[in-house]
Amino acid sequence: MSPALMKMWVALASMGFMFISVISIYFSRFKFRNRFLKIIFSSIAYIFMILAGLIIFFVVLSGPVNE
Repeated sequence: MSPALMKMWVALASMGFMFISVISIYFSRFKFRNRFLKIIFSSIAYIFMILAGLIIFFVVLSGPVNE
């Protein structure tokens, strides 16, 4: 697998993490009444969002791939 294709899959995984964080924030704010579940789901959301941001930051700063 070429380095450019690997970067594409990593960026796609990061977008998936962002989608998971949006869905979990939605559930924690509007669907759950239990405070414990709200805290768990919002923590998961923030962890995924920070991880996605770091991955995208790495992909963007690593520059273009020579091919």
